[in-house]
Amino acid sequence: MPRPSGSLSPAKGIACAIGGGALLTLNDGVMKWLTGGYPTGEILFVRGAFAFIPILYLAWRAGGRHALRIRSLGAQSARATCLIVSAFLYVTALKYLPLADVVAVTFMVPIIVTAFAPPILGEHVGWRRWTAVIVGFLGILLLVRPTSEALQIAIMLPLGSATASAFRDIITRRISTSETSTATVAFTNGAVMLAGLVTLPFGWIVPSWLDIGLMAVGGIMFGAAHFLYIESLRLAEAVLVTPFRYFNMVWAILFGLLVWGDFPDIWIFAGTALIIGSGLYVMRREARHHQRSGRA
Repeated sequence: MPRPSGSLSPAKGIACAIGGGALLTLNDGVMKWLTGGYPTGEILFVRGAFAFIPILYLAWRAGGRHALRIRSLGAQSARATCLIVSAFLYVTALKYLPLADVVAVTFMVPIIVTAFAPPILGEHVGWRRWTAVIVGFLGILLLVRPTSEALQIAIMLPLGSATASAFRDIITRRISTSETSTATVAFTNGAVMLAGLVTLPFGWIVPSWLDIGLMAVGGIMFGAAHFLYIESLRLAEAVLVTPFRYFNMVWAILFGLLVWGDFPDIWIFAGTALIIGSGLYVMRREARHHQRSGRA
């Protein structure tokens, strides 16, 4: 189905982006709660199983079985591998770091994509965007700052997750014209589930009914969040709705404060401000670049 030009409903698109971010961050909070008692692989497997509920609904809305057809198995497998690495590192990071710290580092994804776009995608990146990339990495240095060695090691987990997510997005750019969003989400969710299942011999723990319920809620929220993100891009232009994903930091601070009593210090706010600012600038420059390319 061809993508509509312009924004069908900007307000609804923005609402979907903010709502999707709230669900995704709340899911992160549930995952952080569960990491204290369960292995990462087990959590990802159970969450993925329940995430298929909204994903299958999304497939039904998009036309049923045909919406799940995979055309580029190799590229989808490479993308799924990146997501598996990202998911394992991300959930493990939630065990050792405050929620807001982990979410802040994930904002590096568009900046890392820009850094790797020239050698991998052959895209030209001008000096302004390179400056934004450097500023973003300075923001990471503020997050890492010279404190305990344990924190400096732990912060590498979400940074590694963000790097894997950046490669996932680079692959997504390559396959976006041949693969539907529904098929991509379903394939990668299934791949993460299988990767989680592989860890079964390494000591899964029989969960309580309460924790099974939490995993189920987390999975449904995870799938619903991706559904809302896709809806946001259907209802409004990406350049309009994407910046509102940075609202996730508000949810992360709120959930972290209410549940764990964590409140970011001035270094986290300063580093996050640099990362978000450079990320927004990168997106703005890329939007202008694509507009000029479209007129050329």
